[in-house]
Amino acid sequence: MKYRSTRGSPKSLSFSEAVLVGLAEDGGLFIPHYIPNLPIDWRTTWRNIPYTTLAHKIFSLYIPSSEIPSKDLENIINRSYSSFKTPNLYLLELFHGPTFAFKDVALQFLGKLFEYFLEKQNAKKSNAEELNKITVLGATSGDTGGAAIYGAEMTTVPDDNVHNLVVEGTFDDCQDIVKTLFNDTLFNQKFHLGAVNSINWARILAQIVYYFHSYFQLLDSLNLTPDSHNISGVKLQYIVPTGNFGDVLSGYYAKQMGLPIDSLVIATNSNDILDQFYKNGRYENSGVVETLSPAMDITVSSNFERWLWYLAYEETEHDEEIDKRVNRAGKGLLIGDVLQKIVRRDFNSARVTDQETLDTINRYYSCKSKDQLSPYVLDPHTAVGVTAAERQHVTSEIYQICLATAHPAKFSDAVEKALENIPSFRFDAITPPEFKGLLEKKKRISHVDRADPELVREIIERELKS
Repeated sequence: MKYRSTRGSPKSLSFSEAVLVGLAEDGGLFIPHYIPNLPIDWRTTWRNIPYTTLAHKIFSLYIPSSEIPSKDLENIINRSYSSFKTPNLYLLELFHGPTFAFKDVALQFLGKLFEYFLEKQNAKKSNAEELNKITVLGATSGDTGGAAIYGAEMTTVPDDNVHNLVVEGTFDDCQDIVKTLFNDTLFNQKFHLGAVNSINWARILAQIVYYFHSYFQLLDSLNLTPDSHNISGVKLQYIVPTGNFGDVLSGYYAKQMGLPIDSLVIATNSNDILDQFYKNGRYENSGVVETLSPAMDITVSSNFERWLWYLAYEETEHDEEIDKRVNRAGKGLLIGDVLQKIVRRDFNSARVTDQETLDTINRYYSCKSKDQLSPYVLDPHTAVGVTAAERQHVTSEIYQICLATAHPAKFSDAVEKALENIPSFRFDAITPPEFKGLLEKKKRISHVDRADPELVREIIERELKS
């Protein structure tokens, strides 16, 4: 398996090169040369195996054994997920990792990949040669940074090799800065940048696994065995709180591989560029607004480029034809009717306001939702997804699975605002021990007065030099 750029560079990279480089030299994102098919017997042989074994099965379809031998890959996976707790079966809770966010699933694995590839490279060097190292660079509104660093939360981590830059601007600004620095050849060569945002292919790969895992969990809950006559009628609809489009893109890969997904619902907050694209085929940035679900306050979704590549190339690989299908429209893009039909074949979409988010958090804690027996505390991002799920019109054979992306304790302002009139609610009751005392810890941050790549470049140079 080789990897190529979404922007047409003829250069193919190995898996390790794609992971370590992060962003293609032409500014594009890496995608596999093809999406692998599932084994014929995947429903039976992959059923009832541990999550780590399932990850090994799926990763092996994308990672050649010549790059990571099977035993080494097994070891990396086991070390990546050894700190995860057992998830709940009702929502697809993805926040049981060390920093209580779904990004742990991918970033624990990515961190181990960085270690593995660097150790492999350095093992070939003599004692006189300088060892290879990378400078891991990431943009975050909170979750990505904490999950990448692994610990309390990033600004309170005392390690000398962790540098937190607080930029006056939006996540979009920070992501633009990261991409600018990756495309700065001299700077990149000097510091050997590695990406932890979902521009890195390994992030997308790691997230494919839990779509398959949840499918098998669903079959177990329905008491369906592999030889059940109606197992083939089970179809899934995943509802994904969406910002940078990485999580939902992983679901798209799972669907293309053969998982019986009827549709993927793009759940957005008021930053609804993806919802607008679904509705009218226009992808245009109208500016970011602050919401109660900050990890979704994004108007330039990096992984949209990966998805757009598949849309444009689904039936043709001729640039002339692509130009007819994907057109420039002001500061954005506009697709024609052919591609809009393809979009609606695989996806649905919904936009959720802050007030609707608060109302949903309140309803689910108050047990006012259909068939709910006990209180459940949703974080605001998951509440966006649940609200979007409730709007879908699905038939009886389609089962909805909403991705729960973060622990509610990470977003106390939204949760407390939604539940302020409920006397029985106590925020301390849902706060993990790891969060207690965080606000009293000393913070280590460098302020960047404005979203300027030059200022960030200067601070990185200074920090790494010291």
